[in-house]
Amino acid sequence: MAVVGLALLSASLFGGMSVALRVGLARHDDTALASLVTVGVALAVASVAAFAEAPGRGFHLTGAWPFALGGLLLPGVGQLLVTLAILEAGASRTSIVFGVAPLVSVTIALVVLGEPVRAPLIVGAVLIVAGGVELARERERPADVRAVGLLYAFVVTVLFAVRDNLLRWLSRDTVTPPAVAAAATLLAGLAVLAVALAPRVHGRPATRDTWPFVLAGLCLGGSYVCLFEALYRGRVTVVSPLVATEALWAVGLSLLLIRDRELVGRRLVVGALLVVAGGALIGVFR
Repeated sequence: MAVVGLALLSASLFGGMSVALRVGLARHDDTALASLVTVGVALAVASVAAFAEAPGRGFHLTGAWPFALGGLLLPGVGQLLVTLAILEAGASRTSIVFGVAPLVSVTIALVVLGEPVRAPLIVGAVLIVAGGVELARERERPADVRAVGLLYAFVVTVLFAVRDNLLRWLSRDTVTPPAVAAAATLLAGLAVLAVALAPRVHGRPATRDTWPFVLAGLCLGGSYVCLFEALYRGRVTVVSPLVATEALWAVGLSLLLIRDRELVGRRLVVGALLVVAGGALIGVFR
C-alpha cells in the first residue's frame, strides 16, 4: 500500500507542477527562467528530504553517481522540454500526453526485452490511442495551443519511460537512499540547465512573476522524492500506471483553477480518462 500511496502522491504533485508552470508562464514566458527556478527549488526539496532521512539511512554519496548521470537527461534536457510543452500546448493537454508513458514502457519491453504480447496490452494500447483521438478531435481549445507542444510532450514521455526503468534497475543494487538519489538526479539536471540556459534569462523578473515557478519547484521536488521512494519499493509496472494518473490531476486542477485559460471541455476529460484507463490496464497485465 505504501507504493500505491507514494506513486499517487507523486502523480498529484506532478500534475500540480504542470498547472503552476502554466500559470507562471502566462505571467512571464521566460522558459529558461522557469526551468532553472523549478529544478533549483526541486533540488532544495530533495536535499531537505535527504538530510531528514540521513539519521536512519545515511547518505552513501559514492553510490549516487549513476543517478546523477541519468539526471543529465531528465530533468536536465527533459525539464526544458516539459516547460516548452506546457508553454506551447497548456498543462492539461500536455499531461494527457505524459499519461502515455506506460504504453511506451511496454513497447520498450516488447521490442528490446522480447516480452510476450497479451490481449490486455492491446486493449490498453487501444484505449490510450482512443484518448489521443479524443484530444485531437477537440473543437474548443485555446488559440495559443500548438501541435509542437504535444510533440515536445511525447519526447518527454519517452524519457519518463526510460527513466523509470533505469531507476528501478539501479535501485536493486544500491545503498544510496531514495532522497539522496533524487537530489543527485536533480543536481545534475540543474547543472545542465544552468550551463545551457542561464545566459538566456531575460533581465530580472518581478517576484510576483516568479512565485508560480517556485510553487512548481516545490511540487516537482516532492514528486521526485515520492517517485524514487515508490520505485525503490515496487515494480515499474505498478508505479508507472499510477504516476500516469497525473493526467487526471492536471486536468482536474486546470478545470478548477484555470478553466478559462485551458478551455477544459468534455473531450479533454474523456481523453484523460481513456489514457489513464489504458495505462492502468497495461500496468496490471504486463
